[in-house]
Amino acid sequence: MAGKFNKQALFAALAANLARLIFATIRLRMNDRSGFLTNPPDGPRILVFWHNRIPAISIGFLRHYPSKHPSRKGVSVLTSPSKDGDILAGVMANLGMGSVRGSSSRRGSTAIRELSSLLESGVDLAITPDGPRGPKYSLGPGAVFLAQKTGVPIMPLHARYHRAIRLKTWDNFAIPLPFSRVDIVMDPYLTVDPEATDLEAERLRLETLLREEAEKADTHQQ
Repeated sequence: MAGKFNKQALFAALAANLARLIFATIRLRMNDRSGFLTNPPDGPRILVFWHNRIPAISIGFLRHYPSKHPSRKGVSVLTSPSKDGDILAGVMANLGMGSVRGSSSRRGSTAIRELSSLLESGVDLAITPDGPRGPKYSLGPGAVFLAQKTGVPIMPLHARYHRAIRLKTWDNFAIPLPFSRVDIVMDPYLTVDPEATDLEAERLRLETLLREEAEKADTHQQ
């Protein structure tokens, strides 16, 4: 087990270093409609974006996350309790982010408790609601449920790759090409009514917002 762990850790470190090299060449344009960067909120936020946007959001985190602001306690990412999740968690750690292991099918209730505890401590959470297996651009209920349970607002994030490699995975995972441009939009915060009984309506509202922006960005990618 130790050898296997070390192999995964080494792969994660190499992947993170390669990512940093590519990210350093990217031209990044931020559109902060939420005020998160210019006027960081006192409490945590739930950052929600599609799985195939992970590299883009990682670039934004590395360059612009207001880590020195006293209200920010860092970011933890929800990752799958699978072999791929092991590697992703390692990559995130090398990029300066924490991780919580869980999904809707494995460790779901445990992950919710851990995520709630992190939010209570002030840590921002990053969730890809169509991961780890899709369907693509289909938003699971976890983020909305967590926002209602904790009272923490959701910040939808959108990203457009101007030139990228699209992998033949379930979500066409995108890797930006060196020296290309990435645009990130940070939408105003969304809150979930603590008294709402129809969480499906809230789930659909967030899914529609993220899906429409993603499909529009995908159509215009060069």
